Amino acid sequence: MQQCRLLMNTKRDVPSEAEALSHQWMLRGGYIRQSAAGMYSYLPLGRRVLRNIEEIVRQEMDASGAQELLMPAMQPAELWRESGRYGVYGPELIRLHDRHEREFVLGPTHEEVITSIVRQEIASYRSLPVNLYQIQTKYRDERRPRFGLLRGREFLMKDAYSFDKDWEGLDRSYRIMYETYERIFKRCGLKFRAVEADTGAMGGQGETHEFMALADIGEDTIVSCSVCSYAANLERAEMKYPANAPDAEIEGRNALKPVLVRTPNVRTIAELTAFMGIAPEQVIKTLIYRADDELVGVLVRGDREVNELKVKGYLKAESVELAGAEEVAEATGAPIGYAGPVGLSLKLLVDRDVAAISEGVTGANQADAHLTGVRPGRDFPLAHTGDFRNATEGDACPRCGGRLQFHRGIELGHVFKLGTKYSASMNAMFLDADGRQKPLIMGCYGIGVSRVMAAVAEQRISGGRLVWPMAIAPFKVHIIPIAVKDEAQMRLAEQLYHELANAGLEPLLDDRDERAGVKFKDADLAGAPLRLIIGRGAASGEVEWMGEDGIKLPLKADEAVRRARETAASSR
Repeated sequence: MQQCRLLMNTKRDVPSEAEALSHQWMLRGGYIRQSAAGMYSYLPLGRRVLRNIEEIVRQEMDASGAQELLMPAMQPAELWRESGRYGVYGPELIRLHDRHEREFVLGPTHEEVITSIVRQEIASYRSLPVNLYQIQTKYRDERRPRFGLLRGREFLMKDAYSFDKDWEGLDRSYRIMYETYERIFKRCGLKFRAVEADTGAMGGQGETHEFMALADIGEDTIVSCSVCSYAANLERAEMKYPANAPDAEIEGRNALKPVLVRTPNVRTIAELTAFMGIAPEQVIKTLIYRADDELVGVLVRGDREVNELKVKGYLKAESVELAGAEEVAEATGAPIGYAGPVGLSLKLLVDRDVAAISEGVTGANQADAHLTGVRPGRDFPLAHTGDFRNATEGDACPRCGGRLQFHRGIELGHVFKLGTKYSASMNAMFLDADGRQKPLIMGCYGIGVSRVMAAVAEQRISGGRLVWPMAIAPFKVHIIPIAVKDEAQMRLAEQLYHELANAGLEPLLDDRDERAGVKFKDADLAGAPLRLIIGRGAASGEVEWMGEDGIKLPLKADEAVRRARETAASSR
């Protein structure tokens, strides 16, 4: 490509709402332009990067044995009702009607459509296993789109679906996809971790992992062990609890009862610890939740946070959310901030840290009052004791006892063992070897293709320069003659341009009559991993080589071409 013809209008300033580096850079470099909140057009530079990522995904998916198809973005709403997800997916699901008042949804995902296809096409175990994938635009009505391509309302995604005759087959399909994802993200030049995860709105009946790119802007927290390979997202992370819970039958049987203390206008943990001169870990925090149609109390230490997904899983509830002020007042007799477990006639879920407290401070279920000297097992029951909190840095690893550490991450992909969640509800059956009807065993595997583009940019912007990995760069080599009116410089530039193009290295030739400073600034935005700068040494066939490390080196033109070919070959 000759740069004078490339649609690449660079900007020096970006909108103030562009918080993420990748968002800023892709707006400045002319990769994307916003059409509406969370919706973007990909200009030629951005489309080239996206296409290269798609090609890597296709190559690896095809090599895994998966087959590509294409499903409609607009899906009949009755399929979602059939699966049971229509009413529970939430406001992120975009619903619409056609001129005949038939209801459709814009697909955030395609489990229902693929299940309806396969139940028509596969009738026997002899046709299994099969893995079908597509690269398709998805839609999700995000409440607050942000960070450019990292959280949009319209995005490009690769989703795949495996179908097996038994759980052993699903285990094999899942492992193949897990290893395929590792190859895809490595080829895209990403620093990533695979972490144990929660199924969320997808549902499922087995193992699930998220693949996370390490980045400070990431909205997800990765919890990993400093010693072993354990890693999970914060929602799923577990920890090893100290084995020091008191024996409620023995300890403190004749101890004094709790004491009521007046605490006017003291509601928060910070206010309570300051007022009473105690540490947060001496406080037993009681939060009232609505789990489906039931109110429950969840008890955690004052320095811990409730993990709602763990609560949801323990109760096997469809939804769990904090109770409103009126519900709290009705259940406890007090406003929010003064709930406590003593005398509370609700099911109490007690975190193990709370069960280990010998004596603590709680709300008194009265306005402006707390109780001291509260003892777990004596003053409130421990019938429902378990892990109900978020992990914290420094907790013990659940596998080896090492220390847990936190990182920020961007979710790139997610693999699920769906089991029969969709096949059973949608009657996707097959005949087994004994002639019996059985539901297909499913797996689901997604990659946010446009999100990968943004995540790579987040990791590869440094020192005022973006350097794309060779495998996905829009152009592999950027040829920059300092003065286009210098015949020797342009003659050498065009020679290199043709040699590199013939070698398949997709060069970009900056043939614009611009100042050198402008060219170099635009080159920093274009992100080619290799640059060949042509200046005064052109007459003697010399160029200045600049690699990914930013180090400049004088080379003869033929040596520069050889190095460029070797560098490109080694990155494949």
